[in-house]
Amino acid sequence: MNITLKTIGGRILAAAKKDVILTVSLVCAVFSMFLVPPSSAYIGYVDFRVLALLFCLMVVVAGFQECGLFVLMARKLLSGENNFRQLSWMLVMLPFFCSMLITNDVALLTFVPFTILILDMIGEKKHMAWIVVLQTVAANLGSMATPVGNPQNLFLYGRFSIPAGRFFAVLLPLAALSFVLLTAAVFRIPRISMQIRFDAPEVTQEKHASPAVFLFLFLLCLLSVFRILDYRIALAVTVVCLLLFDRKLFRTADYLLLLTFVCFFLFAGNMGQLQGLKSFMAEVLSRNPVLFSALTSQLISNVPAAVLLSGFTSDWKSLLLGTNLGGLGTPIASLASLISLKFYIKELPDKVSHYLAVFTAINIAFFLILYTAACFL
Repeated sequence: MNITLKTIGGRILAAAKKDVILTVSLVCAVFSMFLVPPSSAYIGYVDFRVLALLFCLMVVVAGFQECGLFVLMARKLLSGENNFRQLSWMLVMLPFFCSMLITNDVALLTFVPFTILILDMIGEKKHMAWIVVLQTVAANLGSMATPVGNPQNLFLYGRFSIPAGRFFAVLLPLAALSFVLLTAAVFRIPRISMQIRFDAPEVTQEKHASPAVFLFLFLLCLLSVFRILDYRIALAVTVVCLLLFDRKLFRTADYLLLLTFVCFFLFAGNMGQLQGLKSFMAEVLSRNPVLFSALTSQLISNVPAAVLLSGFTSDWKSLLLGTNLGGLGTPIASLASLISLKFYIKELPDKVSHYLAVFTAINIAFFLILYTAACFL
């Protein structure tokens, strides 16, 4: 019996370590239930619109990935005669622009392995840390430019019914400055002439749905995000299309992330019922909401920070700025950053300290510049 309990405990601990943010959110949700007993009001805490749209975007983007669309685009852009600096710039800008539509996580999952492959191919792995870190920063900063670029934007955009024009007015200037900073950072890469040739892509017998299906579904998602189409219609059509064309895509959705959202919805909702805490948090947030949001993101990552803090302030502009800039800093500040770190560790396990040093230096530099700029918006 002791062995069985030990085994079960070990598995629970391993699962907790595997997804720390989910574990924290679950503990917070359960703790809050002791302060505010469960009731029918709990249903009102959960933003089903955000959950539905997140699910739709996850499976639709996975469909694009399955078609090989993004890698094919990258191969077309990078093949031929280039110099190394120009090549590096394109490798950094691919996740910057693509993250605006396919999210920062997917952009890094797609382009970081591709970058590692290219650097290995041309014998320039010594620059891998610099380029992969810039890609990570690019994905996090590029994703802030649109409501669908990252989960915190999607949540805040819906939570506060932010007008599209005001959303873009707040974040596009910072995205433009980010583009300039990333371009400047690439100039550290030497100009070395090189020729890139890719082998013909492998032809597989596995059948996939047409990219046109996913393009149609993606347009439905965008219409729902901008509140032109009811999200329930987009969800229903997406589910039906997957059932008809590609059922295995149901497995690609990050259900743990969706569960994390539910836990933080419950925690934030319960905390909002405690008047003393609500007044205290509102007071703290009113002093410097952008900086407080960014610092909170360093501890629990920017997506949970957006959900949690939205219950204590109506200042959506500061939350948008703070949680997006809060993705710069520690690797946990934006969970997308952990994706790049895992790929790098797998490729160069003995150079992790070098990667973290580069990561910290670049993130701090970008944060200080962009935070200063945000203070004038």
